[in-house]
Amino acid sequence: MRIESPPRRDAIAGGLYGLLVGDAVGRCYEFKSATELPQPEAIAMRPPPGYPATYPFVPAGTWTDDGAQALALLDSLLECGGLDLDDFATRLLAWCDEGAYTPDGQVFDIGIQTARAFSRMRAGIPASRAGDAHERANGNGALMRVLPLALWHQGDDEELARLAIEQGRPTHGHPRSGVACALYCLLARRLLEGKSAEVDTLACGLGEFLNDDERAQLDALMAAPQRERPAGTGYVVDTFWSALRTLEERGYDAVIRVAIAFGNDTDTTACVAGGLAGIRFGIAGIPVDWKNELRGREFIDRMLERLLLRVD
Repeated sequence: MRIESPPRRDAIAGGLYGLLVGDAVGRCYEFKSATELPQPEAIAMRPPPGYPATYPFVPAGTWTDDGAQALALLDSLLECGGLDLDDFATRLLAWCDEGAYTPDGQVFDIGIQTARAFSRMRAGIPASRAGDAHERANGNGALMRVLPLALWHQGDDEELARLAIEQGRPTHGHPRSGVACALYCLLARRLLEGKSAEVDTLACGLGEFLNDDERAQLDALMAAPQRERPAGTGYVVDTFWSALRTLEERGYDAVIRVAIAFGNDTDTTACVAGGLAGIRFGIAGIPVDWKNELRGREFIDRMLERLLLRVD
């Protein structure tokens, strides 16, 4: 995966807008099977007339829990100057309880695993131990929000990988989720640098930073059947490989339409894919009408301005 890369500022802006636009477009088609979706060319921020959109009461251009949690992570990183899990957890709860990081204060989508973790936080369990860590607790809730870490971070790969794993712990504590987040962030970094982003090479490098348990989970991620047969489900491994499959496309809008065409967890697949595609094609590569229809742009632009102050 290599193309002529946009300037770094444009790539960062594209990454942030790309994940939010992908999330907002994908929201309309969430929980539908691939056979229930419109033709790919008809997939847009507003579904075709008569199509039974998911969350029909939500205005077009609204991001979901994916975008809100990503913005909460970015805000925490900018305010604290680093990853502070307690501060991040406070902001996640502010989203859930008060509608922070949404365009209009409305919360309409929250994952079961995330909701359980929030209940533990409210009961006083530290954020670092609040997330489920058992085998079946491998939803995509940590992966969907992690990209701002890669956009913000300026340290080395080992530190980025470790922070990517740590940011997931408040809601998703299993190491399989953690290594998926870490590999995704390393991939985003290579795209930001305009370098070749070969996932197997990145995985080999990542393995040097991991403990034995994490390395075993990385091996499982790389050998998973979803690598060859992605299906767009909410399983973190499937989301990772579904998003990567879309990057074979030659434009941002094509990436999003292919991500949604898998069906199932369409908002998250499009969010995860859209963030990488936004980096790859830059802010100018995102369709103007999709950007214009995105709600809350004033808030996004304020966050983006703060983020870009870190760019030389």
